[in-house]
Amino acid sequence: MTGHSYRDVILEQHVRLFRGAMGAEFLFMDDNARPHRANIVDECLQSEDITRMDWPAYSPDLNPIEHVWDMLGRRIAARQPPPTCLPELRRALLDEWCNIPQDQIDNLILSMPRRCRPVLHRPGDILRINHHTNHVILFFVNRFFFEICSRE
Repeated sequence: MTGHSYRDVILEQHVRLFRGAMGAEFLFMDDNARPHRANIVDECLQSEDITRMDWPAYSPDLNPIEHVWDMLGRRIAARQPPPTCLPELRRALLDEWCNIPQDQIDNLILSMPRRCRPVLHRPGDILRINHHTNHVILFFVNRFFFEICSRE
């Protein structure tokens, strides 16, 4: 993903509309991925008057969606038999996405203050939490949901 595609697909088509629905109290959370910090992205956020949450470098572990991706990746990796082609992976991702219990996602969101506390008390430090995630599966998960967002 580039800064241009992030702006065009994510910010313009989704974040801007969601911000409009949420109102002035909206606070946008992304991480420090290179495309998210491109000048073109900063300009877009400023022009839309979207406030971005301060985010420590190398700390995507603070974002609840990273843990959801981890859950999804583990569910896919545990499938027997595992998906063997892209269409099977797409079906498996949709099935597993729908089967993640909502209470697990709610608990992740409710855990935000606890997970942010160490960062707030140790400014400038870098939190590094190892995720035991199948990165190949995560690559396809991210690509798959990017493709879905691109079509809508």
